Amino acid sequence: MALHYNLAKVHALSDNDEEFVMQIITLFVSEVPQDMIQIKLGIKAKDHKQAYAYAHKIKPTLDLLGMTQAFEEILEVEAWTKREGKRKEIEEIYESVEDQVEKAIKEIKKDFNL
Repeated sequence: MALHYNLAKVHALSDNDEEFVMQIITLFVSEVPQDMIQIKLGIKAKDHKQAYAYAHKIKPTLDLLGMTQAFEEILEVEAWTKREGKRKEIEEIYESVEDQVEKAIKEIKKDFNL
């Protein structure tokens, strides 16, 4: 039972095409961890453009996988980059997104034997 993600939007979008569903979750598991690292590096270096680019890249995937809280928080990361805010305020939000992504990936790997 999926607790950290929800494939309802993926199934609706794909008309229950299992191959498409597998492509989405495989991309999530393989690419999002690297994108999260880039966001973290951008935050640490105060490279707002880098943090924004990668936050913007993963945003639709978080929404598609029904990760509502992570999606809302990645919007906050984007907003932080646009106003070039202080690093301290964003680190907790980033850590929350990172934690949710890690839990979802672990669960997806278990659920789909990846």
